[in-house]
Amino acid sequence: MRIQLNGEPLELADGQTVAGLIAQLDLVGRRVAVELNLDIVPRSQHASTVLAEGDRVEVVHAIGGG
Repeated sequence: MRIQLNGEPLELADGQTVAGLIAQLDLVGRRVAVELNLDIVPRSQHASTVLAEGDRVEVVHAIGGG
């Protein structure tokens, strides 16, 4: 299936979850925020949220500073 990730097309296997996408992006263990079709996906729902053809996903990871 094809989704939009941060404005760019990306091919994924059917049935991919948000958690699987985060793993594929090598962001496991990092503080990330995920927006799916303009709605924030809580971390507790990453594993159960299945992506679908045409979804628009934004992934932002926090960068510390000060």
